[in-house]
Amino acid sequence: MRTINFGKRVLGDNQPTYIVAELGINHNGDVDLARRLIDAAVEARCDAVKFQKRTPELCVPATQRNQTRETPWGMMSYLDYRRRIEFGVDEYGTLIAHCRTCSIDWFASCWDETAIDFIEWFEPIGYKIPSAALTDVALLARFRQTGRPLILSTGMSTMAQIEAAVRLLGTENLLITHATSAYPCPLQELNLKMIETIHARFDCPVGYSGHEVGLPTTLAAVCLGASLIERHVTLDRAMWGTDQAASVEPHGLKRLVKYVRDVEAAMGDGIKTVYESEIPVMQKLRRTDRLMVSGTEHAVN
Repeated sequence: MRTINFGKRVLGDNQPTYIVAELGINHNGDVDLARRLIDAAVEARCDAVKFQKRTPELCVPATQRNQTRETPWGMMSYLDYRRRIEFGVDEYGTLIAHCRTCSIDWFASCWDETAIDFIEWFEPIGYKIPSAALTDVALLARFRQTGRPLILSTGMSTMAQIEAAVRLLGTENLLITHATSAYPCPLQELNLKMIETIHARFDCPVGYSGHEVGLPTTLAAVCLGASLIERHVTLDRAMWGTDQAASVEPHGLKRLVKYVRDVEAAMGDGIKTVYESEIPVMQKLRRTDRLMVSGTEHAVN
C-alpha cells in the first residue's frame, strides 16, 4: 500500500482524498484578499491551502525583467510586478497564523533555493515542487535536503524527465501529481489516464493538479485513483490575474469538496454484497419458485 505522512494526515491508497486550495498568485499581493481565500477554503472544508514563493531576481529571466506590463497598479516592468505580488516575512507570518487559527493545513511551492530557505523558517508540513522545476537538479536536491514530504508536479514534462526526477528524489515520502500546464487547460489535453499510468509506474501515491474550467473532470481524477487533488481558488474568475480564469470560485469549491466526499462514499470496497436495503426488494421481486444452483436453473415444486 502506497502512502505518505503529510502533516496530521496519511495520503495514498485507501485514504480519503486530500483536497488542496491553491492560492497561488490570485491574491495579487493583497494580504486581506489572501486571508479571504483561506476563509473560502476553510468554509468549503478543504484539507489545505497552498502558497507560492519566488525570489523574483532569481526566477524572472533576464530577457523578461524589463518588459513592460499593464497591471492594476499601473504600467511597470515584469520584474517589478513580480516583486509587487510577493509576500515577505510579515505577510507570511500573518497568513500562517490565520491558517492555524482556522485549523487548516498549509504548505508552499517554491521556485528557487532562496524561496525554500524562506519557507523553511515557517516549518511547513511539506513542499510542492512546481512543474517548471522538475528538470532543475540543484533545486530538486535542495527540496530533498529539507527532509519534508514532497509533492512533484509533472506538467510540461516527458515521462523520461519524470523518471529522472523521481530517481533523484526517491519515492519515500513522495507524491506525484499529474498536471497539464495550460491555464485554463483544454479538456482534450487533460489526459487523466496518466493518473493510472503514473500509479502503475512509480511506488508512491498519485495526485492531480487541475487547471481546467469546471468540476466534473476533477471528480473523474478521484475515480481514477488520485489521492490528492489541487485546484486554484479565486473570489471571482473575472478578477485581474493570469490564473483567475482557470480557478474555482468559493461556491464551486464547496460543491467540489461535497462531490468528492460523495464519490468516495459511493466507491465501496469492490466486494459484492447483498445490502439490507435490497432484501425487501428481493423478497418482493425475485421468484421463489425457481432457484439457481451452481449456475443451473431448477424448478421448485
